Amino acid sequence: MTKKTVLSGFQATGTPHLGNYIGALSVWAKQQAEYDNLFFVANLHALTIPEAINPEALYQKSRQIAALYLACGLNPQQSTIFLQSDVAAHPYLSWLLCCLTPVGWLERMTQYKSKAAQYQTIGSGLLMYPVL
Repeated sequence: MTKKTVLSGFQATGTPHLGNYIGALSVWAKQQAEYDNLFFVANLHALTIPEAINPEALYQKSRQIAALYLACGLNPQQSTIFLQSDVAAHPYLSWLLCCLTPVGWLERMTQYKSKAAQYQTIGSGLLMYPVL
């Protein structure tokens, strides 16, 4: 019998908090033997935030998220931990899905609305964030 697969990750911006630990990290660590796990550092998603475009800061934040995964009990022997940008198929598939996704659907996304309201100018990546 094959195990079900879990795919999830944290964006490499901001500071994880207790809610992240209780709602995700502790659950991932506790259940990692039950599933085929793929946990990623969402460094491509982070590029939608203007302040994350600093390469050195993004590199450091990505390392911090990976270290957090390990500190919270994710075991590389049981779970695959990786950088989103290391999987070329991810942005490739995103492009294909973006070509099929209606703009109206994306404009209704709450993440887009709330983040777009915070900035004077935003990149198109923020609109495509949910597809990525």
